Amino acid sequence: MDLIQTLFEKFVNYETISYLVVGVLTTIISIAAFAGCYRKLKMSTVVSNIISWIIAVAFAYVANKIFVFQSPSWEMAVVIKELIGFVSARLLTLGFDIAIIYITVDKLHWNDILCKIGSNVVVMIVNYVASKLFIFA
Repeated sequence: MDLIQTLFEKFVNYETISYLVVGVLTTIISIAAFAGCYRKLKMSTVVSNIISWIIAVAFAYVANKIFVFQSPSWEMAVVIKELIGFVSARLLTLGFDIAIIYITVDKLHWNDILCKIGSNVVVMIVNYVASKLFIFA
């Protein structure tokens, strides 16, 4: 029982809850942009994914900086350092996202929205670890 309580206290706190909320909002933004580009504008999955990524990353940087990791400095040197790390980590996970969507939607013909949600869960976990350990540390 002590182990469960210790794990709960370690992983259920302001930072993880706020990251989850920001992650869900970022996912909604990403999915809406993806669906708009793919379904409404008839763009390819790859182009739709890249556009949704750009929009989601812009939102996620600001929200994570302010609400999750509470990085107070807006000095240019700090913002540039954070942005380089943030965008670099997101580029890595963009590769995961594109591969997952390409394989599941284009090749396996699975439901695009369900696959995008699943892909975003994987991406969210990897992005949290990168943000926590390297970007806003």
